[in-house]
Amino acid sequence: MTEIQLSYGRGTQNFAFDEHRFQGLGENSPPEKPLTDIEIGDAFSAPIDSPSLDDLFSPGDSVLIVVSDATRATASAQIVNLLVRRLIQNGVIPGDIAIIFATGIHRAVTPAEKIELLTPFITQRLKTLDHSAQDPAAVMRLGVTERGSPVEVNRALQEFDHVVLTGAIGYHYFAGFTGGRKSICPGLASAKTIEATHMLALDFEKGGRRSGVGTGLLIGNAVHEECDRVTEMIQPRFSINTVVDDRGRAVGIYAGHWRNAHAVGCKEYLTNHSTELNATRNLVVVSCGGSPYDINLIQAHKALDMAAQACTEGGTIILLAECRDGLGHPNFLKWFEAENSSALETRLRHAYEVNGQTAWSLLTKAERYRIFLVSELPPEDVRIMRMLPARSLTQALNQVEHDVEGYIMPRGAAVLPLFNSRQGS
Repeated sequence: MTEIQLSYGRGTQNFAFDEHRFQGLGENSPPEKPLTDIEIGDAFSAPIDSPSLDDLFSPGDSVLIVVSDATRATASAQIVNLLVRRLIQNGVIPGDIAIIFATGIHRAVTPAEKIELLTPFITQRLKTLDHSAQDPAAVMRLGVTERGSPVEVNRALQEFDHVVLTGAIGYHYFAGFTGGRKSICPGLASAKTIEATHMLALDFEKGGRRSGVGTGLLIGNAVHEECDRVTEMIQPRFSINTVVDDRGRAVGIYAGHWRNAHAVGCKEYLTNHSTELNATRNLVVVSCGGSPYDINLIQAHKALDMAAQACTEGGTIILLAECRDGLGHPNFLKWFEAENSSALETRLRHAYEVNGQTAWSLLTKAERYRIFLVSELPPEDVRIMRMLPARSLTQALNQVEHDVEGYIMPRGAAVLPLFNSRQGS
């Protein structure tokens, strides 16, 4: 027997398995060492398709730094600290620098989370701003995209001379990848703009997911392209996107032009974080990768989406997701009042909401697979979502056939199972 510790919240759950029955699915590249401050500074000096950071900012400039919220691991504490020091070295005074959290429609960042995301040094010295997608007074209208989406973004984006984006590159089940343009849209967009761009993931004429929309896809992805159009109206001065390891430490960095550097990072991420499979299997045991990837169910769904791509139709998925923040939205369960995913899709056609689309995506999987959810959620809530509740991995495994073959995904959201090589960006 072989044992593995699967991340669960801020802890782990032990899984003892027969290596002849289970295959682990991990990244293609060997483990990388965390980047040093010097290596990150070198990326600032020699960015992708952009002048050096030192040539972009001058005394008298005001700078707004965009930072992801607590649902993302981006190594922001290290990145922002080094970025701020570099800006100050170039003559930008601390009073002209502010940090805004790109929460999109997520909850606000707590004071404790701000310290964790930025370090006490930064939070004590720089002004931090909060975004509210539902507050009309917090956003301003810039126009509409060529596709007709209204462009409403946080006012602060127009109140500073320059905008710097920070974030992390990872997979997203309909935007293709995280990072880059997502810091602006949905990160700092109004609820109206977020809905207009995200509903492009669904094809209401043919039904189901729109062609070209999916994990690891950028070219021809309507959601990505629309968010890109919104960000182009802002024209960020510089961007810094990291790739983080299982402990949230930066092991890769793509700094430079907000669009081009991100595209390079996405292409390399797909190469290093995908795995070729010969066939699906009847059982997939998947961990989100622990906190913050399983902070709530809406975030944990991203790992479930990956697991579904490796599971045989009608098979079993065991999802480890603590969900210490609950579902991720107070009204998430209302979508499961629908009789099935088809009825829910009809409901979304007439009253679209972003979280409703996540519910639809989850429900389509619950209809195709038997899903055990190992979490801290109330069992009745899990059943409403058509999943089977469990308090431990052992409890879930005891309800699965003992001779079935399966896959193990220790970092479910970070590894894309592929059956045919494809270009993702």
